[in-house]
Amino acid sequence: MEKHLHVERKVLDHGFIRVVDYMGDDSAVVQAARVSYGRGTKKVNEDRGLINYLMRHAHTTPFEMAEIKLHVKLPIFVARQWIRHRTASVNEYSARYSMLDREFYVPERQHLAAQSTANRQGRDEILDEEEADFALRILKADAERSYSNYVALLNLDESGEVLDSARSGLARELARMNLNLSFYTQWYWKTNLHNLMNFLRLRADSHAQYEIRAYANILLDIMADWVPHTFEAFKEYRLNAVTLSATAASNLQRALKGEKITFESSGLSKREWTDLIHAFNLE
Repeated sequence: MEKHLHVERKVLDHGFIRVVDYMGDDSAVVQAARVSYGRGTKKVNEDRGLINYLMRHAHTTPFEMAEIKLHVKLPIFVARQWIRHRTASVNEYSARYSMLDREFYVPERQHLAAQSTANRQGRDEILDEEEADFALRILKADAERSYSNYVALLNLDESGEVLDSARSGLARELARMNLNLSFYTQWYWKTNLHNLMNFLRLRADSHAQYEIRAYANILLDIMADWVPHTFEAFKEYRLNAVTLSATAASNLQRALKGEKITFESSGLSKREWTDLIHAFNLE
């Protein structure tokens, strides 16, 4: 984990993740768990086996004993997704006090896709070259224009020097509202291991938006070095696991007995049925 301290890991075009500090590791997790069991159990249970047991049975409090603090630079629209994970301490760069840089996110062509017809919040097929060019022209032009207007409202150039001494310029806290969601912000984000895993379970999933998934994938690498036993248990029992409803489990049991199951007889919604079929390749 020490190799990650204060090292910027590049994400997207201008973003990064940097580990500022951390407390605890796998040993902090098992130490906390063994307090609950009483003295002497450390001779019976190996650390890896105990962590697997905790993860498998959702005993989460021992994982709260390890913490990590990150410095993250990310587009504002990604930050709005990220902040929905409210179980963390966050302090964000303030455009009330400082002038923002001319840095905004522009997607690479392979990430420009049409709206999914099956998923209201997802992407579908990659745009063809003509449509991709059209989208990139607008995204870049709008961002450049909004930043030019931002510094004009401030009456400052990009180095912070006054443009026109006869004008006072608009306050930073007001001028910032003209910037769009592609501009970068920064924050310090401190969370415990339990809540980090909750974040990664959702944001490292293949269905998550690419841009936030890019950050989650870096965090997976960091977690693997920080808490290797917990990381392996997390992959086995949460990240790559499948959670079934009682009805879905019943259908799977019927399939294992050789019964023919159909959507009409399953009692599942269309989305649940599709997820079940995909997870277990039942067709």
